[in-house]
Amino acid sequence: YNTDLWKGSGYYYQNYTEDMFSFEVEGLEFALKSENCPGHCIMFRHRVRSYRELPLRYADLGVLHRNEVSGILSGMTYVRRFQQDDAHIFCTRDQVQEEIISCIDFMTHVYGTFGFTFEMELSTRPERFIEDVEVWDTTENQLETILQQSGHEWKPNPGNAAFYGPKIDIHIIDALKRSHQCATIQLDFNLPTRFDLKYISEDLGNQRPVMVHRTICGSLERFMAILIEHTAGEWPFWLNPRQLLVIPTSLACSEYANQVKQELFNAGFHVEIDLSDKELQKKMANVHLDGFFNYVLVIGGNEQESHTVNIRTRDNEVLGMMKVEELINILNVAVNNQADPIFPPKEPQQANK
Repeated sequence: YNTDLWKGSGYYYQNYTEDMFSFEVEGLEFALKSENCPGHCIMFRHRVRSYRELPLRYADLGVLHRNEVSGILSGMTYVRRFQQDDAHIFCTRDQVQEEIISCIDFMTHVYGTFGFTFEMELSTRPERFIEDVEVWDTTENQLETILQQSGHEWKPNPGNAAFYGPKIDIHIIDALKRSHQCATIQLDFNLPTRFDLKYISEDLGNQRPVMVHRTICGSLERFMAILIEHTAGEWPFWLNPRQLLVIPTSLACSEYANQVKQELFNAGFHVEIDLSDKELQKKMANVHLDGFFNYVLVIGGNEQESHTVNIRTRDNEVLGMMKVEELINILNVAVNNQADPIFPPKEPQQANK
């Protein structure tokens, strides 16, 4: 973007110039996008808006660049180029409460899906701020009521809001009980004024919309790093890029093992096969050492004759023999529900030939 856009915000360029990757083209200064907010304001402003269009929600997973100092760069946790699940909601003052509730519901669903618990804090008016005190008081009371009714733990953080609006900061708690801030729900009274955003109200007058910044995962790279540590690398089945490993016990079973692999692949699962000449015991030892695959499908003479597979978990728990079609049905249910597969109890089976 031309840096005039960032200057127009009255905030980003003035405070974060050193964090931008800037360059000059034919005498004009440009900067790689470090935030989505100003661009979304331009999108809102590009034509006349009516109250009937509100709330208007923009979601953006575009690439962002921030020139972080080298000392804080760390793996996927802090990077200079990243993607963020950014969204900006333009709404009337009367719609703020409903939109915030919707954001919290969405966040609860996402974090619950990944197995995270979280805590929230409400940051309220600082000493220096824009807009009327009455607007802040009303908005803060709305947010406090929403948090009280949400059923989630929260605490006040007085005086720590940005100058342009109150916000809800969300901290997820990982398996090691560490806290990470990923999500933010931020009200903004500044950018709609700076970019002269308007909509035609029901009485045909011009009104200023309220802008809500919303991110759930934050930097996807950072969220991925947190999730890897949270699961200790043992991804849930529905999310794992290495779900199934087929292991034939002998060369004689290789053709059937390949057939099973293809059936599972055609059903949409991530499946690999180990056709090496190592002994079964060594193959299994390698599997359980890295713990990448959720399930190992061992195929020996019994399985080949009965057109089944012998299922073992990454923890070497033997689940028993099962038809491939039945296995596919169970795994499909798990993926569709974003949950762990549920296997029926199995009778003890004969050892592989």
